[in-house]
Amino acid sequence: MLKTGKQNIDSLLKRLVVIEDNADLRNVYRLILKSVSEYRVVNEYAEAESAIKMLKHDAPDLILMDLNLPGMSGTTATMRIKKMHPEVKILVVTVHDDAQHVFEALCAGAIGYITKDAGHYELLNAVSQVLAGGAPMSAKIANLVIKSFHTNPHTPLTERETAVLRQLAQGKTYEYIGRFLNMSKDTVKTHIRHIYEKLQVDNKSDAVIKARNDNLV
Repeated sequence: MLKTGKQNIDSLLKRLVVIEDNADLRNVYRLILKSVSEYRVVNEYAEAESAIKMLKHDAPDLILMDLNLPGMSGTTATMRIKKMHPEVKILVVTVHDDAQHVFEALCAGAIGYITKDAGHYELLNAVSQVLAGGAPMSAKIANLVIKSFHTNPHTPLTERETAVLRQLAQGKTYEYIGRFLNMSKDTVKTHIRHIYEKLQVDNKSDAVIKARNDNLV
């Protein structure tokens, strides 16, 4: 009976995997994540190949992914993992803060991107946002994303949709966007649905990539 109770509790926990080649950082991430009772770090890896082999067994809800790894890069690993299990969410945690690495990771399927100088609470907040459906980015990364955009005068988006997409590109939640643009959460959702339809995409990452490539925001 006790075992069944424990199994029920375990089934409610969010399963996390860490892929980071630095042993000290893996230990730090594990300790930080274990401070949240709803999280369970099910495995840690120094390279991506082993993590991919164990993906089905680990069944993670979220993976913390470094980009500089021995062997397969974090970007390639992200792409392979998303093809195998598209439901797995991947949060990049890296030293790289340049446009090329950011957009390669987003194109590969990462849903969030923060740098390794992020503090304890910023890391936990990013994990929480990803699990809640958000797309967190470090402030520097979000600014980099926005600066890389140049508005296309032939955009299919309305001014309001462009404003929503700009906030979405910075990893803001629906609630935040609603408060920032003075609209209800349902209105935000409606705008985002129209954005997806017009851009012919079905998720946030693809919308951001499409917006960058077509200079829409």
